[in-house]
Amino acid sequence: MAIDVHAVAASRLAATAQRYTTSRRAVVEALQGAGRPLTIPEILAVDPALPQSSAYRTIAVLTQAGVVRRVVAVDEFARFELAEDLSSHHHHLLCTSCGLVADFELPSALEHQLEAAFEAAATDQRFESIHHRVDLVGLCTNCSGAPPAP
Repeated sequence: MAIDVHAVAASRLAATAQRYTTSRRAVVEALQGAGRPLTIPEILAVDPALPQSSAYRTIAVLTQAGVVRRVVAVDEFARFELAEDLSSHHHHLLCTSCGLVADFELPSALEHQLEAAFEAAATDQRFESIHHRVDLVGLCTNCSGAPPAP
């Protein structure tokens, strides 16, 4: 069953006494269509009608409402994507040279093995796990000079 991202966003915003404005919808649509986390300048490039000052406020409100999450990268630029429950469970490739952040998914069998290993580690440490995040840090094909994958 497909999630109606806009209905969920409107509901989460309403729960924080916020409205689902045109600007907020534009940011959600930009992130939904991107396929990877975006910086605010990249969001503005997708929708040039969105004022820069509005984009920063909009991201803050959407993050607070749980619609958007901030992705920690290896450079000074914050990147944003839809909350995982509004998109899909995935991980990130982080380029230490150019700052590229790309999404990738693991085969479900491997994902389940990782989840079990993380839960075991959490249990051993009496830590309450909420979710996991795996990021691979290195060089993208443009920065490494390696040929792209087939």
